[in-house]
Amino acid sequence: MSSARRMVLLAMAFMLAGAGLSYVGRPTVYLADQIGKPDLEAMFPKQFGEWRVDTSLPVIAPTPDVQARLDAIYNQVLTRTYVNNAGRLIMLSVAYGGDQSDASRAHRPEICYPAQGFNITYDQPGVQRIDGSILPVRKLMSRFGDRKEPITYWIVVGNEVATSGMQQKLAQMRYGLRGLIADGMLVRVSSIDADREHAYAVHAGFIADLAAGMPPELKPRAFGEPSL
Repeated sequence: MSSARRMVLLAMAFMLAGAGLSYVGRPTVYLADQIGKPDLEAMFPKQFGEWRVDTSLPVIAPTPDVQARLDAIYNQVLTRTYVNNAGRLIMLSVAYGGDQSDASRAHRPEICYPAQGFNITYDQPGVQRIDGSILPVRKLMSRFGDRKEPITYWIVVGNEVATSGMQQKLAQMRYGLRGLIADGMLVRVSSIDADREHAYAVHAGFIADLAAGMPPELKPRAFGEPSL
């Protein structure tokens, strides 16, 4: 399919979704009120597979202005650093918001990292195998001076996985057509590594171990509904 035809189809999708939302009116029911809000601290295990939280590293609190922006978008934020038996470090950041409407949607790393001075030098979609199903992800390479930080992330809107602004918006609209304001969870895995392909392989193992170590009933909130 040509890029021009793809853009036309996407524009039509937005128009149809917007027309539908206008017809049903503004959603007023929060999905989080129906299914409950997750407890990130309890939901994400501190130890799984060969990974455990590295308690030797200090927890660095956000600056007051950054914290204010986080509080305006998210209800909960979880930040941890894990270490494995080989001494490799993985940073896990999870942010949950009960309102995924336009003003308070989760901010994707390819937007918020540059706002902090990073350059994004690589940005591609990818897939992650979890328990025989496929999790869509997005892979980035960020750089700040000599610091090179490969990133693997995904966003769950309700129970749908989104890895782009377009997917995020369409998922939001699909819930809106049902009169619901979806919640959302951003899960970001990153490390310090100049070799991005090596880093992505480590990320993949970490994510697979994380999914295996999480109770089955909690997985849809963190990984969305599985697709084969």
